[in-house]
Amino acid sequence: MKKGSIFLVLLTSILLFTGCAKEFNQVYKSQDANYKYEYAKECFAQGKYMRATSLLEGLITLKKGTEDGQECLYMYAMALFCNGDYEAASSTFKKYHQSYPKGEYAEMASFYIGESLFMSTPEPRLDQSATISAIAAYQEYLDLFPDAIMKEKAQGRLFELQDKLVKKELLSAQLYYNLGSYFGNCTNGGSNYEACIITAQNALKDYPYSSMREDFSLLIMKSKFELAEQSVEEKRLERYRDAEDECYGFINEFPDSKDRSTAEKFINTCKKYTSVSED
Repeated sequence: MKKGSIFLVLLTSILLFTGCAKEFNQVYKSQDANYKYEYAKECFAQGKYMRATSLLEGLITLKKGTEDGQECLYMYAMALFCNGDYEAASSTFKKYHQSYPKGEYAEMASFYIGESLFMSTPEPRLDQSATISAIAAYQEYLDLFPDAIMKEKAQGRLFELQDKLVKKELLSAQLYYNLGSYFGNCTNGGSNYEACIITAQNALKDYPYSSMREDFSLLIMKSKFELAEQSVEEKRLERYRDAEDECYGFINEFPDSKDRSTAEKFINTCKKYTSVSED
């Protein structure tokens, strides 16, 4: 493209942008609520969510109690969501649901409370308060609307969020195991291996059908073996027996596990102590 043509395209773009900005400013300053509302709807339809929210925010109170009240509040919430402001979107969807529990957009507003929270959930290593809130929101949506349009998606989200909580527990258990014999964090007695076992066992109790069940079971088995290896004499035999039982349990539940050889190696070590005592 020639330099002159490039300059012409740039100039045209600048003029169009300037013209659009000028038009928006005129609408924004207008006292005609209906005019502003129609322009806001046009912005929303064109995907100009920032402009839509700027206009709709000031119209919510003006439109409340009118036939446009519901649509205005719901559209404002959707514009926030589409613009990536999930915290504000969640609050606004909640406001809609509280204001219009049987309104035209009540079902979708209920769904998007959860969806907004879902989009805000952090990676598993971080605090999962938002994840718990999202689970509660989706569950409430399914309770309120058992035949909901978005039922399948909401159920899928619940599984995803639960996996995130399980992953959080797995990372905690793994951390305890990795800390091993380090006692600097064991201010109340006990050991990191015991903490790993308790964390993993609680996770298996809370999430018995998790896809990470084998990972938790492996950590329990390895931790029990390490406890036996590092035990004082009076506790050693009991802990080797416990570790041996855990290894057999692991093999029975996961016979094709890639870690079966580890379990078998542990059993052989445990038997050096348990078999002697039986003799």
